Amino acid sequence: MFFKKRKSKETNQAAARPEDIDFFGIYVHWPYCAKICPYCDFNVYAAKQRDNTALVDAIIRDLEAHRAVIGRRVVTSVYFGGGTPSLAKPEELYAILGKITELWTVHSAVEITVETNPEDVFPGKLSIWRDIGINRLSLGVQSLNNNALSFLGRQHTRDDALTAISQSLEYFPNTSADLIYARPGQSEDGWLSELNELLSTGIPHLSLYELTIKEKTAFEKQVERGGFIPLDDDAQADLYLATLKATGAAGLPAYEVSNHAKNESYWSRHNLTYWLGGDWIGVGPGAEGRFFGNDSDERIMTRAIRRPAEYIAATGDVGFGWDTETGPLTPVQDADERLIMGLRSVRGVSRTTLENLYGKQFDPAQIDGFVSSGHLEIESDRLKLTHDGWLLADFIASKLSPVFD
Repeated sequence: MFFKKRKSKETNQAAARPEDIDFFGIYVHWPYCAKICPYCDFNVYAAKQRDNTALVDAIIRDLEAHRAVIGRRVVTSVYFGGGTPSLAKPEELYAILGKITELWTVHSAVEITVETNPEDVFPGKLSIWRDIGINRLSLGVQSLNNNALSFLGRQHTRDDALTAISQSLEYFPNTSADLIYARPGQSEDGWLSELNELLSTGIPHLSLYELTIKEKTAFEKQVERGGFIPLDDDAQADLYLATLKATGAAGLPAYEVSNHAKNESYWSRHNLTYWLGGDWIGVGPGAEGRFFGNDSDERIMTRAIRRPAEYIAATGDVGFGWDTETGPLTPVQDADERLIMGLRSVRGVSRTTLENLYGKQFDPAQIDGFVSSGHLEIESDRLKLTHDGWLLADFIASKLSPVFD
């Protein structure tokens, strides 16, 4: 087993408050999917019938190569994303987790998440996942409307999703569900009915995303051909504000632009690593990482080679699967990333930390302007966006940055 079983379901929750932890996460990208969804622009490939031994071996070699650069750290989260990592065999996930425990110290409240589709959830598999150390699930529900599920290219039904949520919560009290809203023609009443049904399941964490039409996706081609018309920006904004109100009233307030939780124990430890500027490594085809190496004052950006066969070959040659974009970030690049990501969270950003990285102070007039307009709040040293500010998060970040391109 990866770590000892908890004595009760409730102790599957994170035991420590997020701000008490020095974040170091490991993201593992599993690139295969049973079916590629029309809205997806992630680095994914059709699963087919594959022997994944070479991929697992490559991920393990990549972990070993990272260990030599980053040194001994305390792992606070492991996130199996994709793609569809629930398609991996439990023994493959177990092998990767075993290597992580060999290379690094594991925090006593480590969060270990696997993304899964509802159709991959059943009691036998849930039990095995729990036994190998998984303690958090992220369910790709996407909708509780069968017509919408068909439109989104999903393979499960509304009933499948509700059953998967119920079964997952029995084994994993720390379960999250993803939903996609602001779909073409979606009304506020229709969305809130769907959202409230999901909230009624008692699930403690939700990730709620507006449908965006990404480049090089099937949906982009459909829109170009006139297949459907995306919801306009004003209607999306209305749905977003209605979402914040509904989740807050139900006891799952937003702690980030798109993420909502029952309380801080259920905040995604791994995603907080991104939003609060922690270190993480990314292994698997196309995975990204950000970290300070041993005795280095430069933050390194890594990006793995996207195609699985090329990634496997690279790790066999040099250990790492990195592509040519990998390299150190300048302090300004680091600051811009921290500003953009940090403003997404209710924690906000440290003004002093960012000004030190920029080598310049924020423009007081810009800050005062966003405070006066109700988009920004100042709490001691931290700059935080309001709900209205979250609607303009990227724009506000670009205006606040002293050197934003």
